Amino acid sequence: MSELFKTFNLKNVSLRNRIVMPPMCMYSAGEDGLATEWHQFHYRTRAQGGAALIIQEATAVEPRGRISDRDLGIWNDDHIPALSAVVEGIKAEGAVPAIQLAHAGRKCTVLAEDIIAPSPLNFDESDKSYKTPREMNRNDIDEVVDSFRDAARRAGDAGYQVLEIHGAHGYLISEFLSPLTNRRTDDFGGSPEKRAELLRRVIRAVRTVWNKEKLLMVRVSGEDWKEGGNKAADIAAILNLVKEEGVDIIHVSTGGVDPDAVIPVGPAFQIPAAGTIREQTGLPVIGGGLVTDYERGEKILTDGDADLVFFGRELLRNPYFPLLSAKAKGIKTAYTPVQYERAL
Repeated sequence: MSELFKTFNLKNVSLRNRIVMPPMCMYSAGEDGLATEWHQFHYRTRAQGGAALIIQEATAVEPRGRISDRDLGIWNDDHIPALSAVVEGIKAEGAVPAIQLAHAGRKCTVLAEDIIAPSPLNFDESDKSYKTPREMNRNDIDEVVDSFRDAARRAGDAGYQVLEIHGAHGYLISEFLSPLTNRRTDDFGGSPEKRAELLRRVIRAVRTVWNKEKLLMVRVSGEDWKEGGNKAADIAAILNLVKEEGVDIIHVSTGGVDPDAVIPVGPAFQIPAAGTIREQTGLPVIGGGLVTDYERGEKILTDGDADLVFFGRELLRNPYFPLLSAKAKGIKTAYTPVQYERAL
């Protein structure tokens, strides 16, 4: 029996297989942050191709939380109708729609914005796309927490079934978690407990509008890949401090915190971090990273390093990768589009 094509059930969500489309920024929204027909087509196609969980790209909880001026937004109610159209397309193809709520922090390249971070450290002095952020004060922290809460309420109104908090890749929450980017000496910096405090408050606030029966995920960078930064065991310890606030699944990536990090990029290079975090937190994990074929995905699951596997570039190249993999292995599915049966 294929592990990759087994169902996965948790709380009120049932996934038809273990294949996940991870959030990948498309930089194709208008400057108003609205989703377009392009987004509807993009996500619906991957759902039609057989992926079980479709996680929408980083969607900014406030304008200064955008990575670029073409990021999707969810900072006001005007965004809800267009996002609902994306959701409806995903559901129509039998997949589960998820959304990643994000704040770019110091990696915001919309330079007209008031760019904020835990500490006033420029992401990359040699790149004029970035400017030195302003160190966040308590009011800023409260505003960000409220923005995540309000965005979660809008996500529910739009019909998303799963919510992901972006705590990876050197964006705002990740900046608080990493000692490389958090130099604070107050209640939000220093010890792992204090560096985890923003994430704790965000989870707690989100759970006031995203009830306990709904799945809540956190994406993390399991390795900073730089001396003095977090390693997988450090992130696992941080997650153990906050998981009781209502975390259901951990989505493990790596890197993005420092432009000088030396990352050993290669097939499945992030899976050891996923395995460590799964073992040390006891939570279900989504793992991946240059996983491009059925066999490697199957091995990740049989080895116990993850519960679900994300396929990023492969789903960009080939939206029908899941159905074609099933066909190649003689696995019968009930969700091949009848219009395409002769090819799949």
